[in-house]
Amino acid sequence: MAVFDLYSKRRKRELGQTPDVFTYDEIPQGLRTQVVHIWTDAIGEPSLSEWHSEDMRQWYHEIVKVLRREYSVFKLVTRYMDPNDPRDAQGELTEWFLAEKDAARVLDAIELSFRVINNVCAEFNYAGRGDRAAKIAKEALEELNTRFKENGVGYQYMDGQIVRVDSQLVHREVVVPALTVLRGKAFKNAQNEFLSAYEHFRHGKKQEALVDCYKCFESTMKVICTKRKSPFDPKAAAKDLVNVCMSNGLIPAYWQTHFNGLRSVLESAISTPRNRQAGHGAGAGPAPEVPDELVSYVLHMTAATVLFLAEAEKRLAVIKP
Repeated sequence: MAVFDLYSKRRKRELGQTPDVFTYDEIPQGLRTQVVHIWTDAIGEPSLSEWHSEDMRQWYHEIVKVLRREYSVFKLVTRYMDPNDPRDAQGELTEWFLAEKDAARVLDAIELSFRVINNVCAEFNYAGRGDRAAKIAKEALEELNTRFKENGVGYQYMDGQIVRVDSQLVHREVVVPALTVLRGKAFKNAQNEFLSAYEHFRHGKKQEALVDCYKCFESTMKVICTKRKSPFDPKAAAKDLVNVCMSNGLIPAYWQTHFNGLRSVLESAISTPRNRQAGHGAGAGPAPEVPDELVSYVLHMTAATVLFLAEAEKRLAVIKP
């Protein structure tokens, strides 16, 4: 369903009352209610369907069963009598979702349900919708991301995952294009590592996020070196791979001064934090706390570097096939 720019929204913008700082640890009740409305549009409302209610109930039930198993419970809401009855699944999911206090679990449910919408509800003739099914699913995904922004909640749904957004500008201009680059088959490992870094960050596993950023940086260079037939040691670390990229002409000579500066930043922003904070044992004392702003910076720098390297390789392919 389309998102309407109502008078109340416009008035809030005029008064400067719209959120300008993202929140991450609380999912507002209004956003949750909007998500339930999207479920009703995309997955369906079984009570209103004469012919397709069974399929709709089945997919609500599948979502509920995954969440129960992952959270080690038999029911998300105890008052529902039969956990094996798909007719109760929509109500159980909705009641739990609106009341759950753990924001990470609420995001789990959003991510899982929108995977169902993207992978199942978009299929031709889901719930008898014919070729409208794909359009309804696409609009549902778009509306979710719009609702996140409207509510000032710093997440977006992309490539089957909820990812954290720290700056709308950086996200739009750097992260989204980098993910587009990484969708190529050759970059599958780098894509998984980049998305894994965001997933770790979302769940507070900041050291693991740094490690995956470093892996993504290395994987991207290895893919590009392989594509350009530039010899390299498969066990090479980031610094050595950067040298291979430069010595084999991946970066045009007139860019090398700038890239040396970028390499210096990357080695301190990705390699060094990874080695110092995540890549070694903690010793006798507790591991040092990794600040959120450092991880956010490394995530964005990794995305920017992926994009830079991909564009550099593309230009070189034109100049020297």
